[in-house]
Amino acid sequence: MRKRLYNRLAWDGIGKNWKLYFPYILSCVLTIAMYYMIKSLALNDGVQAMRGGDSVVLLLGLGSWVVMIFAVIFLFYTNSFLMKRRKKEFGLYNVLGMEKRHLCRVIFLETLYIALISLGLGLLAGMALGKLMFLLLTRALGGEATLGFHLSGEAIVSTLGLFAVIFFLILLNSLRQVRKTAPIELLKAESYGEREPKAKWLLALLGALCLGAGYAISQVVDDPIGAMFWFFVAVVLVIIGTYLLFTAGSIALLKLLQKNKRYYYKARHFVSVSGMMYRMKRNAVGLANICILATMVLVMISTTASLVAGAEQAVRLRYPYDLANDGTDEYTAAWLSQKTVEEAAAQGAAVTEEVSYSYLAMYVLRQGEVLVTSAVDGSPEGVAYTEGIAYFITLEDYNRLTGESRTLAEDEILLYVSKADYDQDTLTIFDRTYTVADRVDSFLGNGRVMAYIYPSYCIVVRDEAQLSYLEENSIYDLAVFWGANLDADDETTIQIYQTLRQAASEEEGYFGSLECQAWERDELVSIYNSFFFLGVFLSVLFMIAAILVIYYKQISEGYEDRRRFEIMQQVGMSRLEVKRAIRSQVLTVFFLPLAMAGVHELFAMSIILQIMDVLMLASHSIYYITAAVSFALFAAAYAMVYGLTARTYYRIVSPNGPVNILTA
Repeated sequence: MRKRLYNRLAWDGIGKNWKLYFPYILSCVLTIAMYYMIKSLALNDGVQAMRGGDSVVLLLGLGSWVVMIFAVIFLFYTNSFLMKRRKKEFGLYNVLGMEKRHLCRVIFLETLYIALISLGLGLLAGMALGKLMFLLLTRALGGEATLGFHLSGEAIVSTLGLFAVIFFLILLNSLRQVRKTAPIELLKAESYGEREPKAKWLLALLGALCLGAGYAISQVVDDPIGAMFWFFVAVVLVIIGTYLLFTAGSIALLKLLQKNKRYYYKARHFVSVSGMMYRMKRNAVGLANICILATMVLVMISTTASLVAGAEQAVRLRYPYDLANDGTDEYTAAWLSQKTVEEAAAQGAAVTEEVSYSYLAMYVLRQGEVLVTSAVDGSPEGVAYTEGIAYFITLEDYNRLTGESRTLAEDEILLYVSKADYDQDTLTIFDRTYTVADRVDSFLGNGRVMAYIYPSYCIVVRDEAQLSYLEENSIYDLAVFWGANLDADDETTIQIYQTLRQAASEEEGYFGSLECQAWERDELVSIYNSFFFLGVFLSVLFMIAAILVIYYKQISEGYEDRRRFEIMQQVGMSRLEVKRAIRSQVLTVFFLPLAMAGVHELFAMSIILQIMDVLMLASHSIYYITAAVSFALFAAAYAMVYGLTARTYYRIVSPNGPVNILTA
């Protein structure tokens, strides 16, 4: 009999609060399905066998950890909304004679039923959509779709184990709240926070400092390698600052508005400021969560989309020739030239362009107008202090390859700088100071300049004597760059490339590493597309989380505001004034996270672009465009979610009928 009673109470608790439980169960189902899908893809042998599959599997593995951490935080957070709404009901049961241990049994059964429903539907959805995700990933990587249905037993076990632990921890947390709370406190749980909050100026100041420090780091960091570490530091500071400013800073700001008598003592402002004052203590964390989730979506979509949009341009900048061998010697360059002509003819193709030149490359550290090399301090590796790399070629080679007819004095140079700013008129290396006669726009199609993450100083000296002097004073030797373009399609070019590689492995005097644009394009595009796939995947997950937080925020605010607005009408405010107060308050609070997310992304652009340079983003303008488009699309989706969830809020606030504040 008691077992039936507890089961009935558990099912009734879920059914009567279906408006609260349905979004929660739906979010559990989707989170479980998405974790299974990404875990299944990471374990799929078909993905491993694709071109660039190793990198894709690594990214998917990292993505599964992100989903796992997110699931723990998000499900705990959303469950707190449910417990907040249910405490009054549990308190009533307790007052009517039900003991805490009986309440705990009801909560246990509710959690068990939700877990079973979520795991069952989540795994079914993940299995059903898993094939679609595999086909989309295959399409993104340019692979061939395979027939058959892949079912990963390891992914199923991992999913069941992870979410069983999460639901068990949620159960323990719920039981803890009920057992340690007195019945009268359970009944009044929804009324906590009604006292006017106090301004916490120290926390508000700390939040401003954290946010300012995060913004400052993103602006001053100019080391592409260090940018990865400092980006993480900046993200942590911005997250802390966001939470502190929404919780403490918002109250402090409202207190300042309250002290401004000209602003505060107006009907609309009085109601809006007062209402927001009482609600920010409860809703500030939710708003901060929405802001952080929105920022994550914007950053992931804009960065991954810009990589995909600039993929072809990046390939051409990194691999400017169909075939190339960098850092080789004269014998290998001559052998490649002859062998390429022979193999191209055998495939019915021809060499349309061929370049070859000698250069000197050395690792350097810039100190003002001086480039210090490893020969100066006796460090042969030059790793401990390396800040960039310098390339030197002769003016004769430069004019021959570019078709120009420039001239230089003995102490003059032409200069091209990549990934750095150099506005000095002179440059010193070893004991010689050169005058920068002119700055050029590129460096002879050497793709390694683009691939190198540190600044590159590409320098044209007057003659062989100058180049020999630099070689004699450094620990580095002259090298040869060779490149060729073919009149052939990608498939034929790859065949020629593979034949040359096989022949090079058997050639005793061959030196260097042969590269092929068509072959490398598949690898690079696969990596970029996998980034985009994972970015969209996680963005959908975070969007679902943001929508759910918004929905619960609207419901909780609706129940809190209903009585407050009834009192407003009872003390003399007209229905129109109440509607205007709602519009001013809700719109301001709701769109504040979106505006803050836009500011976060704006300040993060500087350090993000440095990280994108490591990934060989072809043009910064591509990122600016995709960031603007991403924000516009996200803002439109955000406004749509607001319109849908606001209806629930208005129905709760106005029991006699929905209130359309947009017509107020």
